[in-house]
Amino acid sequence: MNRQKARELAEQLVDKMTLEEMAEQLRYDAPAIDRLGVAEYNWWSEGLHGVARAGSATVFPQAIGMAASWDDELIRKEAEVISTEARAKYNAYTEEGDRDIYKGLTLWSPNVNIFRDPRWGRGHETLGEDPYLTSRLGVAFVEGLQGDGEYRKIGACAKHFAVHSGPEALRHSFDATCDMKDMWETYLPAFETLVIEGDVESVMGAYNRTNGEPCCANTYLMEEVLRKKWEFEGHFVSDCWAVRDFHENHKVTASPEESAALALKKGCDLNCGCTYRSILSAYDKGLIDKEDIRKAAINLFTTRYLLGEFDENEFDKISYETVECKEHLKLAREAAEKSVVMLKNNGILPLNKDKIKAIGVIGPNADSRKALMGNYHGTASRYTTVLEGIQDYVKDDVRVFYSLGSHLFLDKEEFLAKENDRIAEAVTVAKHSDVVILCVGLDETLEGEEGDTGNSYASGDKKDLNLPNGQRKLIEAVLKVGKPTVVCMMSGSSIDMSLEQEKADAILQCWYPGAQGGKTVADILFGEISPSGKLPLTFYRNSDLDKMPSFEDYSMEGRTYRYFKGEPLYPFGFGLTYADVKISSANLDRTFADAVSSMKNITESKSAREIYSVLEGTSAVIKVELENPSATDTDEVIQIYVKTDSKFEADNGKLAAYKRVHVKAGEKKAFEVEIPLRAWCVVNSDGLRVVDSDKATITVSLNGLNKCEANGYGESAVVLEV
Repeated sequence: MNRQKARELAEQLVDKMTLEEMAEQLRYDAPAIDRLGVAEYNWWSEGLHGVARAGSATVFPQAIGMAASWDDELIRKEAEVISTEARAKYNAYTEEGDRDIYKGLTLWSPNVNIFRDPRWGRGHETLGEDPYLTSRLGVAFVEGLQGDGEYRKIGACAKHFAVHSGPEALRHSFDATCDMKDMWETYLPAFETLVIEGDVESVMGAYNRTNGEPCCANTYLMEEVLRKKWEFEGHFVSDCWAVRDFHENHKVTASPEESAALALKKGCDLNCGCTYRSILSAYDKGLIDKEDIRKAAINLFTTRYLLGEFDENEFDKISYETVECKEHLKLAREAAEKSVVMLKNNGILPLNKDKIKAIGVIGPNADSRKALMGNYHGTASRYTTVLEGIQDYVKDDVRVFYSLGSHLFLDKEEFLAKENDRIAEAVTVAKHSDVVILCVGLDETLEGEEGDTGNSYASGDKKDLNLPNGQRKLIEAVLKVGKPTVVCMMSGSSIDMSLEQEKADAILQCWYPGAQGGKTVADILFGEISPSGKLPLTFYRNSDLDKMPSFEDYSMEGRTYRYFKGEPLYPFGFGLTYADVKISSANLDRTFADAVSSMKNITESKSAREIYSVLEGTSAVIKVELENPSATDTDEVIQIYVKTDSKFEADNGKLAAYKRVHVKAGEKKAFEVEIPLRAWCVVNSDGLRVVDSDKATITVSLNGLNKCEANGYGESAVVLEV
């Protein structure tokens, strides 16, 4: 069903409703209208990395881990699984008369905010720090969720619009001020891609204000950009209880009625929260009229018609047997395998179990289910922690010692004990082991959304980039023993691993790898799989925070790989493998002069969608030849960075294209990577994309753009001047 037909049907249905019935449909928990055959519908469902909060589901790696794959097609497949399981659950639950929260067909995912500051607790819900990578992975996720059939398989949601990435503690009253260059260079591109290319069904507004106006009633963002410039036709939903913030925290209105009226008139169709219960009161006071209410209701019912709610459709027969089926679990394991990033390896990995008599598995995340899951997660029917994965792999052939080592964040495990009460055991385990696997990091109780974590001192954000004190003491004590040690960092954000980089033998960034993540980590440790993930964000030292603006400052100056002025601990795009793949050659196949000329001729008379189409068109092709002289097959990611001579260019250049490839042992193989015209553009101080330079530097790399001498940057990069 096309949108025009769905809208016509929605108009006919809404026009049969009373004003009160229309108003009630603008709540996230919309009631039934029995006389019109409208069932109750709860709009609030989650699907960030699996169907969340609705019972059993396939649990994929957390979003930041998905992003570390740098694999558009994999992300699309993951989203297809999520949509299939969401449909299966919806079909089964509605048959039982259960239309409760988290059980609908509108999944409030993906989160395409930019992870601009490493302290932000919700960064692990995002796809990283880069606008281009986030755009490409985000649109693949949306396409996978929504499908391309006659009806929408799922209604996806781009959130949180816009200029939103902490601090969590201030979000209900905070004003994120942002100039037009940062707005259009960093904060809006992913949303633009999901709306124009992905045809995303809904957009969710953020809690904070942006440049003075609440994001759920923002003239520029909602009216001028989203509806007018991008011609968005779906529905707009508030973040949960964000409209209540208008009068309680932002103080831009004086009452619930004024808040509801302001949001509705600016184009917020759906209220996650309670404030739209005041819509009829606002109507009685003359703050809104019937057409305001009718328009929003039509937008919402257009979505419900597109989802096939009122018709038999191809998705009605999706069976509950698909939930956590064999094929879905296999894909989750593949996703985890491609997400793990190896940050250091002095040759200790992969381990040979035939040469090991005893392994020590130590750390608060070694046997933690929470460390597998991330946040906004479903419930798996089976979990495999890192400890269990190692035990299952070595069976009875190798003795496995285990020690918790420390509490995740408290200074002791037992209430009546002295501080650091598990370190003696950890040291003992290390002394009795041939190799130590040290599993440290965070989980959703320490980094996450304000109100969802136990991290009350920072509302889900991190105060700094250090691990909790107890874990730091554990790491120091274990490394001091001197046994070969592999650190498995399970976190969703940048952690200062300076000590580990200096003294550990190997480091794996495991993120929150999903329900069977422990099996994946074991397979990588023992060489069944070559690690192939790449960092979707920069990893800093704690002291690097002094080089950045304050957390509250939304300027991009000094932030992310594009503007950071120091040498990071590990750069964006970095990740080692068990092979030794090199770039043997890289050549620009086609000049971009004609493309640049065409871009210079683009005028403002063209629509945003026409300009977008031109920008995404291929303007050049890089032919890259890779050589793998090692005896190990592996995946690699070819990364193309462009830095023009424009004064408006990002300080260090920007990601322009990428391609995940497979290179067999001993193979030399050529690949083509297409570069879109957008790569030669810069965003000027007015927020306009322009081409004002005919010269550029192209860096073809396998390990990011920023230098990181401790990890051999430069061995896998070729620089071209054009």
